[in-house]
Amino acid sequence: MRSTRVLRATSLVLALASGVSLGAQVQTEVPPAVPGARPVSVERVKIHGAALEGNLEGDAVDRDTIVFLPPSYAKDASRRYPVVYALHGYSIGAEQWAGEIHVPQTVEGAFAQGAGEMIVVLPDSKTAHNGSMYSSSVTTGDFERFIAHDVVAYVDAHYRTIPDRSSRGLVGHSMGGYGATRIGMKHPDVFGSLYIMSPCCLAPRGSGPAGPDLEKAVADMKTPSDGEKLPFFTRAQLATAAAWSPNPKNPPLYLDLPTKDGAPQPDVLAKWAANSPLAFVDQYVGNLRQYRAIAMDVGDQDGLRTDAGKLHEVLDRYGIANGFEVYPGTHTSKVADRFQNHVLKFFGRTLCFEPGCR
Repeated sequence: MRSTRVLRATSLVLALASGVSLGAQVQTEVPPAVPGARPVSVERVKIHGAALEGNLEGDAVDRDTIVFLPPSYAKDASRRYPVVYALHGYSIGAEQWAGEIHVPQTVEGAFAQGAGEMIVVLPDSKTAHNGSMYSSSVTTGDFERFIAHDVVAYVDAHYRTIPDRSSRGLVGHSMGGYGATRIGMKHPDVFGSLYIMSPCCLAPRGSGPAGPDLEKAVADMKTPSDGEKLPFFTRAQLATAAAWSPNPKNPPLYLDLPTKDGAPQPDVLAKWAANSPLAFVDQYVGNLRQYRAIAMDVGDQDGLRTDAGKLHEVLDRYGIANGFEVYPGTHTSKVADRFQNHVLKFFGRTLCFEPGCR
């Protein structure tokens, strides 16, 4: 029984990491440049995260963000645009995410192929342990609110947006797919269309147990930054604990692990399970019904395919319209192609491009 419980908890991390590790090893295919594509403008800004202030981990409160402005933005000074917010995965930040999806080329290609011009925003949510899980935690800060409130408010205040939910799209890949799922379920008042790419961590699943090595590694750490030398899976475990089982009375990492002295901790395991979207989706059916459109995709060689299919089945069971596609590919091999030829075209069809549109 003991090993089974730990297996289920640690599998959340392994589900996340199994996809992310591919991101470091598999070359993402780049779609061909579209002839005649007009250049977009790229701005790099810092967005202050009021929701991140006072986080115990010491993660940056002012976050790097990349903003892509459409070709007509500078010339048509009276025009306003819908906005797509694109969330990166675990172990990377906004700059690496931009490389994975090959922006600005793919944004320019989508516009050249007929997608309506929109602003595309890539916020950075990397933390001391390489990922925020886009969750609310005193240890990391409230990244859920940072995305849904702080980033959106900044973009609306500094760019000519259409400041309405029907003109805002949310998309994410891997951990970002988890973030898009979680934030999307809770904030239909902010976003109007939702695209989920290869989401991790939708449900616990059985895999290798957390051994005593993790506890020893944590015992030897003096600050969160000491984790930089730890193995990938260990850091992923710490990121999950920081997001889902924070503990302000447990310095220096301010988190609780799923085991203590080698024994499983039921309270911690329960917290981790409670953060699985397949566990809480039933609470947000009414919210999901408010979306103009929902779509999801995953590669047929991606280990996250099964749980993505389960989320699709839940939405179908409740009669919530959603698109679901299993395409030929791994976790990362098609992400740039999907972003250009599916994600942005989806938002081009489903967002409002005129103020007052419903």
